[in-house]
Parts: sequence; C-alpha cells; structure tokens
Amino acid sequence: MAKIEELLKGDIITAKVPEGPLAEKWTNYKAHQKLVNPANKRRLDVIVVGTGLAGASAAASLGEMGFNVLNFCIQDSPRRAHSIAAQGGINAAKNYQNDGDSVYRLFYDTIKGGDYRAREANVYRLAEVSNAIIDQCVAQGVPFAREYGGLLDNRSFGGAQVSRTFYARGQTGQQLLLGAYSALSREVQRGNVKLYTRYEMLDVVLVKDSEGVERARGILARNLVTGKIERFAAHAVVIGTGGYGNAFFLSTNAMGCNGSAAMQCYRKGAYFANPCFAQIHPTCVPVHGDKQSKLTLMSESLRNDGRIWVPKKLEDAKALQAGTKKPGDIADEDRDFYLERRYPAFGNLVPRDVASRAAKERCDAGYGVNNTGLAVFLDFKYAIERLGEDVVRARYGNLFDMYEEITDENPYKTPMMIFPAIHYTMGGIWVDYELMTSIKGLFAIGEANFSDHGANRLGASALMQGLADGYFVLPYTIQNYLADQIQVPRFSTDLPEFEEAEKALKARIEKLMSIKGKRSVDSIHKEMGLIMWDFVGMARTKESLTTAIAKLKEIRKTFYSDLRIPGNAWDLNIELEKALRLEDFIGIGELMAYDALNREESCGGHFREEHQTPEGEALRHDDKFSYVACWKYTGEGNEPELIKEDLNYQFTKVQTRNYKS
Repeated sequence: MAKIEELLKGDIITAKVPEGPLAEKWTNYKAHQKLVNPANKRRLDVIVVGTGLAGASAAASLGEMGFNVLNFCIQDSPRRAHSIAAQGGINAAKNYQNDGDSVYRLFYDTIKGGDYRAREANVYRLAEVSNAIIDQCVAQGVPFAREYGGLLDNRSFGGAQVSRTFYARGQTGQQLLLGAYSALSREVQRGNVKLYTRYEMLDVVLVKDSEGVERARGILARNLVTGKIERFAAHAVVIGTGGYGNAFFLSTNAMGCNGSAAMQCYRKGAYFANPCFAQIHPTCVPVHGDKQSKLTLMSESLRNDGRIWVPKKLEDAKALQAGTKKPGDIADEDRDFYLERRYPAFGNLVPRDVASRAAKERCDAGYGVNNTGLAVFLDFKYAIERLGEDVVRARYGNLFDMYEEITDENPYKTPMMIFPAIHYTMGGIWVDYELMTSIKGLFAIGEANFSDHGANRLGASALMQGLADGYFVLPYTIQNYLADQIQVPRFSTDLPEFEEAEKALKARIEKLMSIKGKRSVDSIHKEMGLIMWDFVGMARTKESLTTAIAKLKEIRKTFYSDLRIPGNAWDLNIELEKALRLEDFIGIGELMAYDALNREESCGGHFREEHQTPEGEALRHDDKFSYVACWKYTGEGNEPELIKEDLNYQFTKVQTRNYKS
C-alpha cells in the first residue's frame, strides 16, 4: 500500500460558488443565470435516474418546465429505496413556534451538526429554500400535522434547540413522496416525462463535443424483466439514486438502495467525495441474529419524549442481559440517563453521531440491556406520567404499533430497546454549486451527491435536501448548462461511444456469469458487511482501516473466483442484479476505508479513536483537514487519487461543537 502522504498529492478544485454576501448568493445567481425559452425546452432531453424524493421531484419539475424527461426506476412503479424510511419529519425555518428559529439558525445548526465539513454557500441555499418546500407540499395536499390554531405543527429533532421539524400522518417520507409522485404522474400523463420502470442504470455514456470536451450524453440500462441492455441518449444526465449504506448489508435502507449509479459515474471520471462520512442512526431496533437484511428504523422524533438510559450498576446490566431482571426492576435512582448526564443543554436531542457513539460507549463498557449486550432503553414511562397515555399515543402510536409488531413488546408498558445502525451516507458524487459533477452535463442530486450536510446529517434534513435539489435548485442550475446546448442536435444511440460502452458492459456481465463458483451473492455481501461494520463502522483506527482494506481485497478475490450466479444473463435474473451491485459495493467499501485512513481526525460520522478529546468527543484538525476529499478513479482495485476542495469559511466561526451548555 502506498504511503498516505502519496495519496495526499493532487490538485485543488473549486466549486464555482458565486461572490457576494452569503444571504444574497442564491438570489444573485438566479438573477443572472442563463435561461432556456419555452419553445427551446422542447428541443432538449434530460435523463433523470431515480424516483425517490430527489429524482421524482426533479423529473416532475423539469417536465413541468417543458423539457423532455426520461425517468428511470428499478421498481415496477415510481418508488424509493430510502426516503420512505424517514418517519419523523422534514426541517424548515418557518418559526411558527416563535422560539428563535430563522434561516440563518437552520443554516448554522446544519453546519455545526455536520462538524464544519460542508460548503457554506450550498448549506445556506438549502436553509433558504426550506420554507418553499413546505408551501409546495401543502399545496400538493401533504397531510402535515396541525396544531389547535390551524397552523402546521412541528417538533424538535437532534442537533437543534428549536422546533422546526414538520411531520405528516403515517410516515412523513411516504407522504412527501406521494406529493412528488402526483406531480410526476401528471407530467407522465401530459407526455413531458417518459417513465421507464424496472430499469437499472449500469453505465453513463460520455461523448466528446466539437472542442474535444467529454460530456454526459446518455446511459446504458438493463431491462430487469427481459435482461436486455438498452441505450438512451439525452443532452444531460441527472443522478438521483440515493446513497450506499447497504455496503454494510445490515442497514436501515431497503435492499434496492445501492450506490451503483454513483460508482459508474466515478469509473467514468466523476469524483467521489467524502465517502467515509456515513451516518449511524441511534434509534434503530437492535439486530437479532445475522439473518436480517434490513434494520428497522425508529423515528428520531421519539427522542423528544422518550428518555434514554442504561443501568448505573454493572450487576443490574448483567441481570437484564441474562433475563433475571426486567426494566421495571431497576429503580429510577439506579438508572443512568447518560445523554442527559453528559450533554445537559441538549440531553436526548444531541445529534445522531454523538448519541450513537454514546450508546456504543455504554455498551462497550458492559452496560447494554438485551441478551447481546448491544442495546439501550428508550423509555416513555416519564412522558406517560407527564402527558398521559392518550397524548403519547396520538404522537407516536404508529411507531409504537410497529415496534410491538416486530418485538412483541408493548412500549407503553416496557421501554423500547434501541441500538445504532447504518442509515444515511453523507459522501457521494462531488458536485459544484450548480449540482454538476466533474463531468460536464452530469448532475447529481439528493443523497447521491456528497451532500450539504458535511460530516453528519441533522435529523429530518435528508428529505429537505432531496426536495430542495429537485424542486428548487436543479431547475435553475441545469438551465445554465442547457442554455448552451440548444443548437446541439439529439444524439443517436448508434454512436461509437454507445457501442463501446455496451460492449464493455456486456463483457463485465459475461465475466461474472462465467465464474461459476460456490458462493451466493448474499453470503459474500454478508461477509463484506461484517468487515465494514467491525473495521469501518462507528469507530475506526489506522490499524482497523488497514485491516479493512486488506480484507476487502480478499473479498474481491473471493467474488471473482467463487461467485455463483444461477440462471441466464440475458433474462430476468435477480441474482445477477445483486452481483453487479455487490461488485460496486466492494469498490465503495475500499473507497470508504481509503478516505477514513486519509482523514486523520474525528468529525461527525467519522470517528478515529486516535483523535478524541479527554471526554471522548470528536477531535477535529481544522488546520489539516478542512477540505472535501474528492477521490479520482485510477483503475479497478487500484488506490484512488485524492483531489481536494478547500473549505474556506468566510461567514461562520468554526469552533468545537458543544452540546453541554
């Protein structure tokens, strides 16, 4: 392995952030952007890959504007793989509660929560358009909760001291998706969007323009029903395919959530930024055995009223683990409300990275409360005593019912058990201020890009970013690019570039089908996922990461020598789908490990045990690592090249995060 110093060599890239005061950047950008007139929009084709919140809102918006949109999803109808897991809500700075919120406060909480590893201008724009998202969704009929006076109700989430999280009946993510799908369906019916269901993008096609500049001009997608590889051409390509948390196999994501599209872009020259920043969600149902493919996410909103604790006495914890004591046997004075003890100002509402590590610390010390020792209590006894069971049932009844279905425990009577799990990934395809990648004409939105969240995401902000990008940012920025493409005729999929890309893709598929080993895709994926969790999980060291890279290389060898895919390559073949994704996950796992090894500091979702304060908190090194780490592909199995985007904070005082006072 090359020394890390060698990986640090590279160019500096810029993000094309507009000049001027922070609060005026987006307004001034829109005032001076290039436009495409309505008649010319009809001459331009845009591919949007993905139909989650980001993809669906972008496809609907671009269709409404008059562009010809080709929209792809891997399911049999427009759906998501991740967004719907968001049960708790979506953030916005409406300040209905008069509790001191503002656009700037939402911006600052996001920057601070992300441990000062996000780009100021992008984050401020996100906070700025957040209020428009709520108005848009209300107009679509999203059933947001309302308080007695008729105003939209909201609540607080981790990392904030104000109530700014708007929530809807059932699962907020699901309701927001229904709003986006209604807009998308309208454009499909009008003929502005052509929907391709059960298609998976497997490559992006680059075509040189008259000046020799490579631009994204199409994709190759596999028809998941017929197995056929099909070609699609457009003037621009938008990737809205979510994150890569399923590299860990066990995560809160549906199994369709994969980083494959991002990896194809990466292999074609798009930078992959900050891959080590993966979020651990603190409020998940603990793993039971090793047979689960998905860990159930419990809404973070539960932390508003539930109190988190473990026993103070080790003997009580051992008794709980052995089943000789019940939670009710532990007296209040013998309970350690460790988040309230460690972080008095925020208590249970510390950000996700802080809450997750605190739970890990207690469980590592032996105070876990289930038979594996990997769980803490989330207790509503005190909320029920304070508010009454009816109020708690009205707020959280759907979540309590789900928990009881899974665990056969009644959370009104017995504390919930929770433990952290992989949830959201803050890394992704690098984009500039316009959401364009390092490849001309290739855009990335939502969780697929390296995010506005920095090193950690505040709860309820993923939905905000997906919808902000799709409804209110991309429709402006993509015009700035497409305005120069009006005279470019539509592309034939018979171009040599399409031919070469398809030939290479078919060779990749045939290579996998020819292995004919003994291992199933899932067995290799599970083995890889455990390596990722053990060595690249909640806490990392130089030694663990070096080990992870070596073990992942062995996984790669196993994959190419002992993989077995039954069936036919050119037919419906779910195992082949999973194998192609696993091949990408192996690459993602290596990228995460290289990035985590390079970033010799702790911040947000990235915790290096060598870099912590005496109190066990994350210790950043702003003098060395205040940059976005952009990784450039150098060939399969090779170490990637590091290119930096410096983060120069002009409007924010960078300081150590404090949730204690």
